[in-house]
Amino acid sequence: MRPLADDPARFVDDALDGFVDLYADQVRRVPGGVVRATPAPASEVAVVVGGGSGHYPAFCGLVGPGYAHGAVVGNVFTSPSTADAVSVGAAAAGDAGVLLLTGNYAGDVMNFTLARDELRSRGIPAEFLVVTDDVASAPADEAHRRRGIAGDHVVFKVAGAAAAEGLSFDEVVAAARHANDRTRTLGVAFDGCTLPGAEQPLFTVPEGTVGLGVGIHGEPGIGEMPACTASELAALLVERLLSEKPTDAGPRVGVVLNGLGRTKYEELFVLWRAVRPLLDAAGLQAVQPDVGELVTSLDMSGCSLTLVWLDDDLERWWCAPAHTPAYRRGQAGVTGTTATPPSALAAERTESATTTPSQDAARVLDPTDAAEAQIVVAALARVREVLTELEPELGRLDAVAGDGDHGRGMLRGAGAAADAAAAAADAGHGAVACLRDAGRAWADRAGGTSGVLWGAGIGAVAHALAARPVADPSARVAAAARAGVAAVVTLGGAQPGDKTMVDAAEPFAAALEQAAGAGQAPAAAWDAAIEAARTAAQATADLRPRLGRARPLAERSVGTPDPGAVSFAAIVAAVRSTVVPEGEETS
Repeated sequence: MRPLADDPARFVDDALDGFVDLYADQVRRVPGGVVRATPAPASEVAVVVGGGSGHYPAFCGLVGPGYAHGAVVGNVFTSPSTADAVSVGAAAAGDAGVLLLTGNYAGDVMNFTLARDELRSRGIPAEFLVVTDDVASAPADEAHRRRGIAGDHVVFKVAGAAAAEGLSFDEVVAAARHANDRTRTLGVAFDGCTLPGAEQPLFTVPEGTVGLGVGIHGEPGIGEMPACTASELAALLVERLLSEKPTDAGPRVGVVLNGLGRTKYEELFVLWRAVRPLLDAAGLQAVQPDVGELVTSLDMSGCSLTLVWLDDDLERWWCAPAHTPAYRRGQAGVTGTTATPPSALAAERTESATTTPSQDAARVLDPTDAAEAQIVVAALARVREVLTELEPELGRLDAVAGDGDHGRGMLRGAGAAADAAAAAADAGHGAVACLRDAGRAWADRAGGTSGVLWGAGIGAVAHALAARPVADPSARVAAAARAGVAAVVTLGGAQPGDKTMVDAAEPFAAALEQAAGAGQAPAAAWDAAIEAARTAAQATADLRPRLGRARPLAERSVGTPDPGAVSFAAIVAAVRSTVVPEGEETS
């Protein structure tokens, strides 16, 4: 079933507008997300959670006393941008610092790490931690590579309660880390979810089977098993989680039986009826279990079971009062706490958190500068056109082992970049400034892994063109391309063979360098480099992903080219006709 929407492209904004209107007494909107309507005391550490939309009540529904101080809201299944995370973090901050928390996904890690660093540069103590509770996504000896799924609720709740106690910044960070270390989750899917505007679900579960190890971004499970009864499913979930019981764990556990969007409460109650005696038989005491929808995946039919092994501190924080739009625990009187307004400094931080255009002063350009600026504008406009055509195919490629949003995210980024470059050119800026603004806009609007990587790459290209002027056009472009690829590799950590955009970007840059070294004309150099990128992109079909959301489903990805590599090859081909006009000598 397709999600109800007016304009799928505005689904998140429209949903957030409705949410904030409904809960205006509890939350207020800021650029990039929401914060508490009544601020916490300025001396309290701010806990800011975040990630893509489609998971309600995570993340914005969990903002309130005893829980989160703010939530960064990305597009559906897409990491928020760095600028959004900085904006919400600064708006939520008092004087005690900000702890940023997300699930362990590449886009979230990149964007929130950069946001942490930016907050620190503004004098705000900041830390960033990821939740890694999904036992199906990596073995126990590689727990740092696991995804964050419904265990988000546990870690977020513990951090918020520790902050509400008035603990120091370091103590709140330690509490969140401790909760994550003792939390395990396993999920299953009975049917896939459908993105707003999409005609088909991201994946389907074959009739008579259950998808095992499902993620929360529309990723299919890592395997399939025959459909089973509630009791049989309960035995599977409990047995798998008990196999990872911490060595020093006591008998008391917090429990979350989570519905993924379409599995209704009555079904969860039936499953809980089967889970509870299994926990009892294992000598475990369930402490204030949560059964319901806490971390969903749009309309996915499925559920997950989470166990957190409690000690005295974790149990106190797990049981502590909380009052948010979507989650209540303990006495509702927590909302009556008299809060100290945030400091003037925090207010200033909020105002300064939004992304601003390039600060390069407008000037009168010479004809060459003006012409190059228009080339950048035309190139990005063409990229937007090409990605508009490719969006469905890129989404299809991404859905094989990911969440199916690559095409939509790339189009958002390219559209924002094209608009930013055009605005910079209209203001009298040259090509370098147009590229700088385009890179920032791409990262801010697209979010996710591809957004931050393309933003960094375009920014590095701009820096190279400004810092290292080269008389030979082919050598100049080759040097800029190499700088862009280097920035992507440095930020994302991918290497050739990991099945990412780098597999197409590296051959492209190398071919430009080789052509420049041979003295080839720009058109010939571009044609050779484009062919190298296209060939390499198609060759990624034979690779197994070693990074990103597709990694847990590596085998399923074999036979399908990487969407990031395919989109890279399409983009550089789109740029060719504007950077190097058709009809130019190619030899």
